[in-house]
Amino acid sequence: MSEHLTAVPFGETGTLPPFVEWATFPFTGDLLVKPFEPPVLPEPARGGAGGVDCGACDKPDEDFLWSDDHWRVGSTPEPSGLPAVLFLFPREHYDLVDLPPALAASYGPMIQRVERAYLSLGGIARVHQNKWGDGAEHLHLWFFGRPEGMLQFRGSFLTMWDDVLPPIPTAQWHDNLHRIAASLAEGGGTAHV
Repeated sequence: MSEHLTAVPFGETGTLPPFVEWATFPFTGDLLVKPFEPPVLPEPARGGAGGVDCGACDKPDEDFLWSDDHWRVGSTPEPSGLPAVLFLFPREHYDLVDLPPALAASYGPMIQRVERAYLSLGGIARVHQNKWGDGAEHLHLWFFGRPEGMLQFRGSFLTMWDDVLPPIPTAQWHDNLHRIAASLAEGGGTAHV
């Protein structure tokens, strides 16, 4: 563990953080904080480390919703509780930290473009983006759309709500993906669904 970081256990009382009382928190009932596990150092390699056996690199364009010379947009393999869960990937194997300057300059506009395509479905109040990257080295930004009026889904718990909501009907999900891909293609590139 880094010399400036120390593991600080939760207090003797096992006090939960205040967010469990927020109206947007998706769970109720008795909750327990898991015990801290010891650090694992060195950390295991992430999926596709160094571009070897990288799931994002190895997929053909047809496995994505949309692509152009620099970027590809994909989705989950099956419907979930939200209208769609999208991913933005650079075509080449980069993480954010080593994204070349020219590609980095187009990253912000691509984020806007994917958000606009998601919003084109109608009935979407907000589109949230998240970047974790603990599972895979290839840069991928997640997009989650909160349906209008679903105030309980606001904020950082939207990803949890997506996991606990029943999946939307498959036909509706396919239609959503088709419409998102078509919206992206209006600005160039190729829709694949």
